[in-house]
Parts: sequence; C-alpha cells; structure tokens
Amino acid sequence: MTAADGLVEEYRLLPAERRRAIAEQASPALRTRLAAVERDLALRHSPGSLAALLTDGREMQAAHLDLIDQAFRRIAAGETIRLLLTMPPRHGKSRRAARWAPLWYLLQRPDHRVMIASYSADLADDHGRWIRDAITTWGEQLGVTLHPGSKAANRFDIAGREGGLFAAGVGGGLTGKGANLAIIDDPIKDAADAQSPTMRRRLWEWWQAVLLTRVEPGGSVIVIQTRWDEDDLAGRILAGETASDWTIIDLPAIADSEDDALGRKVGEPLWPARYGKKALAGIRRAVGERVWASLFQQRPRPVEGGVWRRAWIDAARITAVEFAGIELARVVVAVDPSGGDSSVNDETGIVGLGLDYQDHLYVLADESETLGANDWGLTACRLALRLRADAIVVEANYGGNMARQILAQAWDQLAREGETRGQLMPLIVEVNAKVGKRLRAEPVAQLYEQGRVHHVGHYPELEGQMVTWVAGMDSPDRMDAAVHGLTELAGAGQLDVLAQGMDDTRMSGRR
Repeated sequence: MTAADGLVEEYRLLPAERRRAIAEQASPALRTRLAAVERDLALRHSPGSLAALLTDGREMQAAHLDLIDQAFRRIAAGETIRLLLTMPPRHGKSRRAARWAPLWYLLQRPDHRVMIASYSADLADDHGRWIRDAITTWGEQLGVTLHPGSKAANRFDIAGREGGLFAAGVGGGLTGKGANLAIIDDPIKDAADAQSPTMRRRLWEWWQAVLLTRVEPGGSVIVIQTRWDEDDLAGRILAGETASDWTIIDLPAIADSEDDALGRKVGEPLWPARYGKKALAGIRRAVGERVWASLFQQRPRPVEGGVWRRAWIDAARITAVEFAGIELARVVVAVDPSGGDSSVNDETGIVGLGLDYQDHLYVLADESETLGANDWGLTACRLALRLRADAIVVEANYGGNMARQILAQAWDQLAREGETRGQLMPLIVEVNAKVGKRLRAEPVAQLYEQGRVHHVGHYPELEGQMVTWVAGMDSPDRMDAAVHGLTELAGAGQLDVLAQGMDDTRMSGRR
C-alpha cells in the first residue's frame, strides 16, 4: 500500500472539517481520489443523501423524511428497534421508506434480509421491482450486484453475499422466509378495508401469526402508515401490551400539539414547500372533517363534528350491580343485517336494549358478529330468549320479507330443539329507514347527551363506532342496530300501544 493509499483510508475515518482541510492542500491527483471517497461517504450517509446523489438532486427532501432516514441509520448501525411512524398521504413516505431506504440499507448490510409488505402483493412487488432495477442501474457505483439466478421483483439476492429482499402483500404467506428488517408500508388499502371489522381482524391475525414470526432474533420492524381507523394496525399496536416497546413518531399534516416530533409550532404544516397552509385548507374542505382528522391529522376520531361524544357514554355508564335494582318496562333486540348500500357493512348488528318506567334506556348486550343469515337469526333469537325481549326490531330495507322469515325460521328451530321452553316468539318490528342516517342518529345522540341512555358495562366495538361516526360516512351495523332499537323504545306512546290487547305474558315476570 502506498502512502497515498494509506492517506485515503485514514481520510475516510476523519471528521468533516479535518477532511476539508486535507482536501484543500491535496494535489490534483489526490484531490480526485478524495472526491471519490466523499461521494462514497455521501452515498452511504443516509437514504436521503443516496437519493440526492443518484438523482442529481431531483429527489425531494424534507425534515419529516429525515426522520425516516434516522430510523434506518439506527438499524444499520446495529440497533434493534420497533418504529411506528404515522403521516399523511402524498408526503413521500412510501418512496423513502419502501424504496430508497431499503436500497440504502442493503448497501450497509448486504448480508441481511429485508422484507417489504404492503396492502397488496402488487404494490409490494412494485417496491421490490424498483429496488431491483435501481441495483441494476447503479450497481457499479454502489458496489453491489444481483445474483444471476435470483432477480425476481418479489425476491432477489445480492451476489456473493447472504442478503437480499423479498416482498409480500398483507395476508400472504411468508413460510420459510426470515427478515433482519421488516418494513410494513401502507398495510391498509382504503376506507372500506379500514372500516371493515373482518379486514381489520385479518390484518391483525396476519401481523401476529405471520409477519412477527418471520423477524430474526435482533431484527427490527418499521410500520409506516396513514391512520384510517382507531382500530387499524397502528391503533392496535398503540393499544397493545407491547406499546411501550415501540418508538412512536406521529406526524400530522398540521402540527396540533406542543410536543411535535419535528418541533413545529401548533398550526405549522408538515411539508410547507409542497403543501402550505392554503393548500391544506383546500384539502380539508374537499375531504371533510372525518377524512381530514384520520388521514391527514392521524386522529381517526374527529376532535369536533361527531354525533356522539364518548364523555356522554362514560358519564351515564352503570355496572351490572347497579342495574340489578332497575325494573324494565320493555326489552328489545335490534338487528341490522349485513349488506345494503354500504361497502363496509360486513357484520350483522345485534344489540339488546331496555327501557325502564322513568323513560331511561339501557344497552344490555352486543352480540354483533360476521354471520350468515341463519346464524344471525339464531343469535338474535337466543339473545331475545336470554333477555326475555318483547320484540325484535330488524331493518328490512334490503331484504323485503326475508328478515322476518329468517327470524321466524330461527325461532322454530330453537323451539324444536327445546331452547324456547314454551316462551312465545317476540313481536317482529320491521324498520324501513327512509330518512337520512344523521336524522335517525341525532335524536338518539341527544338522549345520550341528556344522560338518559346507560350502557350496562362496556361495549368497546359499539362505542367505538358511535364516537367515530360523522354524517357522510357509511354507518356501521352495530351502531345502526342500537339506533333502531333505541328509537323503537323511546318512541312516543310505545308503552301504551304495546299494553293494549297484549295478553301473551310477554311483559310478565320482568324484573
């Protein structure tokens, strides 16, 4: 090794000011070599610097993207982290976190396996294809090449090393694949999936049983997403037992707290060079408060504008012991079958409700679930038996007489099997919801505000649907069922009408 070679190697390890001083005094030939070292150092400094150099400065940079860079630098340096980063759409998160950053990481750790997962296999493959093509294009500059026999978009290996990348859609299999770094980018496709309990449950099951089991000991996980729902993947991580293990970086489009991750003042935009206050105000008007609060502010529940308030529910909540001394005048089971004009209603809402003699109402049970027609009929009838309901209120907008038939057949089946024990079938009250959802919900919400509706115990799913719903959203089935049932119980003159001509003992024996 020549003296110049030794100086170049030592130069790499020096701080920037010392390197600058050496370069200023170097000969033209040595300065050329040192410039190449500086370029290599810059390529390896961070994902952002790599992107800037390879695109001649065309790749956009911003302070919030630097936070993504910092996370990848920590992992590349050997730190094990769990990072949850939430930020608005169209702010560069996927391009940085699922493309440039994994590419940069593989340069630092060519013996590591990187996994990228997104809401669909096609999107994950697109990320993998981009990284593969980047290595093909810039491999000579980067010092890495692809293994000749492993160049697929969804899986490729680094030539001469142990590392590589594989991509998968959320819900897909990962058997046999282990990852030193797992990147989950945009695990939720759209509002329909976010509002579907079935899709949220499937995502969580995949997260627990598939993805987490593929992370190598000492491996790191990065989840980067836009918030869609209180119960989305980020919401479940935040509410889980391991929440304290996660580094949380929350980046709303407009800073709304004093402890902002970027140190912004309240009211300052996240990326003013691209989305200033005026542009964000226009987006807010266009998308509405519910979408703005969740997708752009990372607050799935609007601060204002919702029909219900959680404080109303909590203030009037009672325990089972407190409820034991209350005499009920009526009990109904309300059913909102899945389907209809909403693309998100894949549960059947089945809620038990009561009315006392002082016109206070009670939520007694929530048996809502994703059920077929026969199963929801049986579930509703069994709940009616357990609560000794005098009526089953069912929305019939989308089934004609089918809902009545389903309930009648279910009751007949339970009678044949001896479960009814001679109890008469409750009255079936069919509801045809002709008025708008807000017009149906607001009077019921006013009863909550007045403290006249009491939840006996806690019903997290139902309550979550209530407090996150605003006009304009598809209304979820649990909430719709509760509204139908409470409307039936609170209706003017209902008790007097029910009492007339009723001699079938439906009301006898009520505690």
